[in-house]
Amino acid sequence: MTDLDPFTDLLDYPMYVVTAETDGERGGCLVGFASQCSIEPARFMVWLSKANRTYRVAERAERLAVHLLRRDQDRLAQLFGGETGDRTDKFAEVTWHWGPGGSVILDEAPAWFVGRVENRIDGGDHVGFLLAPEAAENRSGDHTALLTLGDTHDIAPGHPAD
Repeated sequence: MTDLDPFTDLLDYPMYVVTAETDGERGGCLVGFASQCSIEPARFMVWLSKANRTYRVAERAERLAVHLLRRDQDRLAQLFGGETGDRTDKFAEVTWHWGPGGSVILDEAPAWFVGRVENRIDGGDHVGFLLAPEAAENRSGDHTALLTLGDTHDIAPGHPAD
């Protein structure tokens, strides 16, 4: 098997918090594998680890909310990246509100969108969720300094990646 680290070690892509809700159960986690994947129609793909509780909620959800964080929001990054919903109610630690289609929106996020799940694709230890955006908001008003992978190296994951 070829090691991809020589390539991926050079990347410093945005990090996201993905939230899901279904049947009264909420989940949320820090995600690094995500990208817009189509312009017309607009589509976005997020990848969730199969080891993650958020994945177990998202696999039954109709919609996911994808949030950007600012570089200075390390408390939120630590909560959603370093804690597991198996032991911690992350949503008791933050302010949030119901968004479109019963989605969970984090009040502190400077920008977010809600997407309807169109497809799920098994990618190995992660599953990709193809999202059709239904609503989006940018509260920052400008191009803010976003949280990136390089800002999160000191966060020990709530679950191992594999």
